[in-house]
Amino acid sequence: MKTTIVRYKVKADRTEENKAYIRSVFEELRETRPDGLRYVSFCLADGVSFVHIAVQEKEDDENPLQQSAAFGKFLADIGSRCEEPPHASSAEIVGSYRLFWQKVSDAA
Repeated sequence: MKTTIVRYKVKADRTEENKAYIRSVFEELRETRPDGLRYVSFCLADGVSFVHIAVQEKEDDENPLQQSAAFGKFLADIGSRCEEPPHASSAEIVGSYRLFWQKVSDAA
């Protein structure tokens, strides 16, 4: 399983625009229902910080978001919307309750 967390801050006057792009991505995902992807996006309490978490069930598979036209539009102008650019990092799911599917290993 491959987990990626992305965090960034948008300019205050571009928050609603950013949310609209994100909603478009989720609308497309609901329509296309790509296999093997779990994805969530948060706008934090400050109203300008965003966190996206994507989990791919198979690490070797291509990320379905890369095939999304709406995600492409979201990324196209991200630099001009940001106060702090996106920072992506890999993460390991240690535990999850009803948020992400988690395979339980035999060793656990």
